[in-house]
Order: sequence, then structure tokens, then C-alpha cells
Amino acid sequence: MQENYLQMQDTDRRMQETDRRMQETDRRMQETDRLRQETWLQMQETDRKMQDTDRRMKELQKLMGSWSTNHGSFAEEYFFNAFENGRQDFFGEHFNKIRKKVKYVELNLEDEYDIVLYNDNSVAIIEVKYKAHENDVPSVLKKAETFKILCPSYKNFKIYLGFASMSFYEELEQECIKQGIAIIKQVGDTVVINDKHLRIF
Repeated sequence: MQENYLQMQDTDRRMQETDRRMQETDRRMQETDRLRQETWLQMQETDRKMQDTDRRMKELQKLMGSWSTNHGSFAEEYFFNAFENGRQDFFGEHFNKIRKKVKYVELNLEDEYDIVLYNDNSVAIIEVKYKAHENDVPSVLKKAETFKILCPSYKNFKIYLGFASMSFYEELEQECIKQGIAIIKQVGDTVVINDKHLRIF
């Protein structure tokens, strides 16, 4: 009888231990589930923040592109107006015709020229940047090459190159001088042209 009682006590103790373990397991599972839900909510919030950041970055890029385009258009208009309103005597010649945003297209080649001035035997191609950089010089030089290909009727004309910008710095000016490109810049309310080093392309 005593033995049966002890066995029952031991069984009861084991059942209680099993129940305690099951409760602990259940508590842990609930905690795991809670942590999983928290993680899922955090991931959703992170995803929402990333989408919001991506949207803001796209808006900023669009705005920056718009600013850049506006600055470029302003510079082009500024220099075109300066040339059109009396600054057509330079490069040692007088130019009687001026055009802006001139685009030529052939089968495998196309190019656009910001400002082009013409007379009976010369063409002046002016590349315009709001804020010029040394890295732009090769593309300015290339304008003479593409113009000769795209406009064969001007093949016997003298071709001059000019680089116009609202601001220049010393290294850029020296590179233009070295390459024979006229420096055209805004100084106060006037346009100043340095073409002493100019060469014919």
C-alpha cells in the first residue's frame, strides 16, 4: 500500500513536472511568436521607410536634374543674347548670322551645337556650360570634328571653337589656351572673350 502511494506520488510529481515543462514550452512558443510578430512589424516598417527614402531620392534626383537643366538653359540664353545683341565681332572676324541649339543628324552620327555663328568663310561653334570643367574640353574639341562630317558644305570654311561658361578657373582656362579654344565668360554684367590664343580647326 505504501509502495502504491509512493508510486502515485512519483507519477503525480512527474505529471506536474511534465505540465510545468509544457507550460514553459507554451510560454516560450508564445514569446517566439511575439518576437516573430515584432520582427515582421519591424521589417514592414523598415520596408516602408526604404520605400519612402527611395521616393524622396527620386524626387531629389528629379529636382536636381531640373535645376541643372534650368542652369544650362539660363547660360545658353545669356550667351546667345550677348552674341545676338552686338558681340558678333570676335575671333578677328564679323559674323552676320547666329543660331542656337543647332542639331545635325546623319546615318551613324548626330550632334548638337549650343551656339553657331556664321559668315561667308568662317564658322564659330560655341559650347556653353553653366559651370565649366576641364573634363568638358575634349567634348568641345570634338564639336569641330563632328561639324565637318555633318556639314560638308562648310568643309572649306575656317572653324573656330569657343567655350562659354558663367565661371572659369585657372586650370580650365590654361587648358583652353593650350587647345586653342576661345574663353568666353561672364564678368559682372558683360561678356569677356579671350581669343588671343585661338586656332583654326
